[in-house]
This record gives sequence, C-alpha cells and structure tokens, in this order.
Amino acid sequence: MADSGEATAGGGTPRRDFLNLVTASFVGVGVGAIAWPFINSMQPARDVLALASTDVELGPVAVGQAVTVMWRGKPIFIRHRTAKDIEEARAVPMSDLKDPATDQSRVQKEQWLVMIGICTHLGCIPLGQKPTDNKGQYDGWFCPCHGSAYDTSGRIRQGPAPRNLDIPPYTFTSDTKIRIG
Repeated sequence: MADSGEATAGGGTPRRDFLNLVTASFVGVGVGAIAWPFINSMQPARDVLALASTDVELGPVAVGQAVTVMWRGKPIFIRHRTAKDIEEARAVPMSDLKDPATDQSRVQKEQWLVMIGICTHLGCIPLGQKPTDNKGQYDGWFCPCHGSAYDTSGRIRQGPAPRNLDIPPYTFTSDTKIRIG
C-alpha cells in the first residue's frame, strides 16, 4: 500500500515533487516579475543615451576659426587650422615636448583639430577659442589659472599641466561632418 507522499501524478512522478516544482516555478516567475522594474531602472535614461554622441557640421567653420560644442558635459574645441598652424605644429621637435606626440597622431584630417577643452592640470577651460582670446606664446590655447600653454596641436608646451589636451573619440561621417562619441 502506498502512503500519501508516494502517490503519483502522471507518469510515475511523486505528487510532492510535482507540487514543489510547480511552486518553485511560480515563485521564480513572481520574483522575476517583481525584480524586473528595479533591474530595468539601472539602464541609462534616454537623455543620457542621447548625449553619448554628438554630430557636428563642420561646413560653416571657416579656415582659422574655432568652435566649441558640448559632449557629455565637456567642452569640445574644434579648430579649422590654417596651413601656418599645421606647419608650426609639425615643425616642433619631440624633445621640446613635455608629453611627446606628433601632430599627425592627434588629428584624423590635418586641417581639423578636435580636442576636449579641459586643461589637464586642474580642469580649467583654456582660452584660445575666440579671436580675441590670449592664445599664449605658442598661438594655441592658454590657461590663465596657472599658466599652462598649449600649441596649435593642443600639446602642452609650458606650465604645470602634465599632458596634452585629450582627444575625444570621433569619426568623420562625411567630408564636413563628424560624430563625437
């Protein structure tokens, strides 16, 4: 004679095992249904995802002109360099640089310099984007807070800044448009 714990439901599976399996399944689905909104709330919001990349139209930027755009809350300096700017940047001996980097390694197209406009010393915003700004003795950017001077390739040339202005990830999506990020 079989006792009630050994009774079978269906093809020989003990009834208690079947009930445990069904109960565990319902609990698992219930926990998942309750936990999903919390897990989903950890995803970045749409406004944050929108800031992940920025498209910039370069057509209106004249030779010698600079513009500033925002990307992830940081100023991005874009300068349409003149032939003189490019020549000066490439003529600098690597031994004169505190953070050696060739001009070619800092640009994708020689006439367009794209950098994060934050001084690498203490996070100030260097001057040099406006025609009337003090650009320092290297005709690039100058941080008046502590005297860091950058050249026409955004490389540190004097002052306490430890490294060159950073280059953000960017790609040319056409001849006159870039996507930053």
